[in-house]
Amino acid sequence: MRLERLELEGFRNYAVCQRADFDPRCNVICGENAQGKTNLLEAVVYLSCGRSPRARTDRELIGFHSGGARLEAGVFSRDRDFQIRAELRQGQRRRLWVNQVPAKTGAALSAVYSTVLFRPEDLFLIREGAAARRRFLDNALCQLRPRYAAALSGYTRAQEQKTRILRDFEERPDLLEALPEFNEQMIRFGAVLIHYRYQFARRLEEYAALHHRECSGGREELTVSYRTVSSVEDPGGNVSALTEALRRHMEEHQTAERSSRLCLSGPHKDDLLVSINGREAKQYASQGQTRTAALALKLAEREIYKNVLGEYPILLLDDVLSELDPRRQEFVLNRIDGGQVFITCCEEDRLPSLLGGKVFHVEQGRIL
Repeated sequence: MRLERLELEGFRNYAVCQRADFDPRCNVICGENAQGKTNLLEAVVYLSCGRSPRARTDRELIGFHSGGARLEAGVFSRDRDFQIRAELRQGQRRRLWVNQVPAKTGAALSAVYSTVLFRPEDLFLIREGAAARRRFLDNALCQLRPRYAAALSGYTRAQEQKTRILRDFEERPDLLEALPEFNEQMIRFGAVLIHYRYQFARRLEEYAALHHRECSGGREELTVSYRTVSSVEDPGGNVSALTEALRRHMEEHQTAERSSRLCLSGPHKDDLLVSINGREAKQYASQGQTRTAALALKLAEREIYKNVLGEYPILLLDDVLSELDPRRQEFVLNRIDGGQVFITCCEEDRLPSLLGGKVFHVEQGRIL
């Protein structure tokens, strides 16, 4: 799959319509800080799944002096040409199209093409809290599995409603009447989340262990394990068994949740545990080891996409190489062949000649 064309208007700092036609192999986006390099990659991600990796709401994507934003892409995927369009308007619901056919959700976009985004903050994925690793799982699985994306959306809505009830029920006891309904929704959607997260974590460990071993010169072994609620003894079980385990766990925590007025039970507490040579990386790994482990996880994500989709996703490296030492830079560059790549950097360097492709300069929201 490859992104052949991108048009932006009113998106972030791209106030005036900008168009770029991309190379099928490597595209280097150069420019100073705050000129729009990351915004360009954000647009590529948005058109692949209908979600921004940076913004909580679509209105944040509309430029300060614009009433709306337009994003369009020409994509070649699955031996076909696709045209994707998104329109964002202040105070209105967004509108999405695939080949001029309206799309109801971002899942229709994910069915066209997929992206793997690697940012400098991902290098600290191992050291951060569990929420960062859950976002890593969610971002990957929402593009790979439409059912997962729907379940995550449903679970999040139910959790928000339950949280409001637990927060306000003392002042409004009648709210408790709706609590069983939202508990049941969290149970049903949560079982789907656990099912897919466990399967993804197994594949992740397989590929990440190989990449980490190669990057460390065979000196280190990386393991990845998935941790979910304690009542789930077998996260690899079928969805029905997971549903019953979650129901039992939620029933056991009802009193504690009402006392704390917090939503304590469910896969919104899940985590990925990463270990190097048998020791938990979050606590014991050096800075170099954590960076190597993060590299391994992101490259493993790309390999999983390849196996599921039959072709590599579009890889987006947002100023990551500047954060790596020469050895790790070389490790990454030697493993990104075979698919389309976008690389942002502040200065034009040897990357175009090394990988082949095009160089674009971004300045104040203009693509030169």
